[in-house]
Amino acid sequence: MRVKIYFAFSKENPMIKIPFREHHLFSLLESYSMQKLPLDLCIHQYFRQHPALGSKDRAFIAETTYSLVRWQILLDHLGATSWQERYTLSLNLDLESLQEDKSMPSSIQVSCPQELYDCIFNTFGEQVTQEICLINNEAAPTFVRANLLKTTRDELLNRWKETYEVSPTKTSPHGIIFHKKINFFQLPEFKEGLFEVQDEGSQLLADLIQSQPGDLVLDYCAGSGGKTLAFAPRMEGKGQIYVHDIRPHALQEARLRLRRAGIQNAQTILPDQPHLEKLKKKMNWVLVDAPCSGTGTLRRNPDMKSKFSKEMLSRLVGQQRMIFEKALSFLHPTGRIVYGTCSILKEENQEQLDHFIKTYGLEIENSPFQSIPAKGEMDGFFGVVLKRIQ
Repeated sequence: MRVKIYFAFSKENPMIKIPFREHHLFSLLESYSMQKLPLDLCIHQYFRQHPALGSKDRAFIAETTYSLVRWQILLDHLGATSWQERYTLSLNLDLESLQEDKSMPSSIQVSCPQELYDCIFNTFGEQVTQEICLINNEAAPTFVRANLLKTTRDELLNRWKETYEVSPTKTSPHGIIFHKKINFFQLPEFKEGLFEVQDEGSQLLADLIQSQPGDLVLDYCAGSGGKTLAFAPRMEGKGQIYVHDIRPHALQEARLRLRRAGIQNAQTILPDQPHLEKLKKKMNWVLVDAPCSGTGTLRRNPDMKSKFSKEMLSRLVGQQRMIFEKALSFLHPTGRIVYGTCSILKEENQEQLDHFIKTYGLEIENSPFQSIPAKGEMDGFFGVVLKRIQ
């Protein structure tokens, strides 16, 4: 059988032919460099604009794009100045030898911006920082969570075990690991609402919400409702969940996900809705999944490395404190408030916890949850349950 190999021509040198996949790879990367869209959205839009790309082509282009963005700082240090040069250099990169090159700054060895490296170092010290930064340059594992309103983890594992490489998560009682990537959104089980794609650490953070049937719960920074989808089944359709965010488009996505999951005791609520004020001091549980630096999920969002700055971190810390204070006003005197982030930095986690305890007369219930990225395991998350001192 003959295999056709298609070529395009280099813009820099029209005499040079570029293989089909590499042509689209470089076109995508150039497009990404010229706009401010998140990397995943940029890839998604490019594939929509080029529907002729096959599944194997898309997989190669997406995986290579992520790899080059992850290692861009190191590749540029080694002399690359264009995406074609970065790609060519990456094909023969001896990462093990480079890790032993003591003449190279530690942050560059692990392809991490200096300011970000310094902040991780201030939280964990050198050895753990090096390990985290290297992990951030690898592909993240894929986790899903069984929707207990419709199925169980064992039922899903039995459905999939003959077709996919799957195994149960180590810690989350409802999670499943897919050891090879697939198009989840085309699975009949997804369309039936039997599962959601969710990192194991995110599942464990949501499990801090120990709401009971009949409770009133406010997911204050809900986004598209990922945490609500995780803790809602324990309420058995009784009580009420309020899904709040400042972004209407996020709440629209949340409504679609809630409907697919079969969650009927939740309603979305925007900041300007008068009903919100009536919820003050009534919530048994409040979740503050605060906007943060995302330093625990850089494997999935490697473009966020270049957007990090200490000024951004300082601004986020201020926002987190303002949001927490507003969310706290909805808590019943005997209720519980959960503060969580997908950050690994002490400024957004331990130091914020100390501030909340000191400022608002709160105390910790049980031990805080914290994870850091590890090979083949969950991302980095922080979460803590707080209550008023009686």
